[in-house]
Amino acid sequence: MDIRTIPIFPMDLVLFPRQELSVNVFEPRYKQLVEDCTMGDCIFGVCLTSSDTVLGWQTPVDVGVITKIIRCQDADLDGLHLNIDTVSRGRFRILDILPPCVAMPSDYDPTTLEGHRRFQDGYDAADGKMYIRARVEMLPEIDSTITESGWRSLVDAWKQNMIRRSGGRADPDALDQILRQYYLLTNTPTMDYVYSLAALGASSPVDLQPILEADSIAELTGRVMALMERE
Repeated sequence: MDIRTIPIFPMDLVLFPRQELSVNVFEPRYKQLVEDCTMGDCIFGVCLTSSDTVLGWQTPVDVGVITKIIRCQDADLDGLHLNIDTVSRGRFRILDILPPCVAMPSDYDPTTLEGHRRFQDGYDAADGKMYIRARVEMLPEIDSTITESGWRSLVDAWKQNMIRRSGGRADPDALDQILRQYYLLTNTPTMDYVYSLAALGASSPVDLQPILEADSIAELTGRVMALMERE
C-alpha cells in the first residue's frame, strides 16, 4: 500500500489523470505550498472542494489526483501572483486531513498587498504550514481499455445529450466539429478520451467527481453513460 503525506490544493474543478493545468496562484497559503513543492519533489494533490471546512477553510473531497509542477514563474513585479503549469498523474484517496496552522481571518482578503500583509502577520505568530495537507493512499490505475463500440456508444450518447440540451437545435456537423476540436474523433480510444468526453458533457465539476472515483472501465463507462443520459 502506497501511503504518503502531501500538500492539498482544493479547487472548484475536477482534474483527471494525465491532464495539464495552469494555475494563477495569489493566496499566501498556496504561494507557500508552491514554494515548498518547488524545494522538494514539486508534487501536490488537487481535489474538488467540499462543503465542509476546517478552521474556516474549505476542505477537499476524498479522491483527487497527484499533480506535478513543471513550470513556475512570477506573474507580476510585486510578487503577489505566481503562474504554475502542472501535469496530473495518478489518483489518491485521502485518509486523514492535517489542518493548517492558521484559521481563516474574518477580514481575509488575498487579492491585495494589504490583505497579504495582514494575513502574514497572523501567520508569523503561528508554527506550521498555512495550507491543508493530507495523508493519502494511492489508488491503482484502470489498466483496461475501452472498446471501439463502447466508445461509439458514449459519443452517440453525448451527441444526444447536446441535442436535448439545445432543444433539438444542435447541428450534427457542428457536434462533430466540437469533437474534432478536442481530438475526440478516433478509432483507438483510451481512458483519456473517456475523461475528456465526460468533461464536455458535464454541467458542473460535481458531475465529474463520481467519474474520477470509478475503479474499473465498466464502472467508468457506466457513470459517463449515466451522465450523458441524464435529463
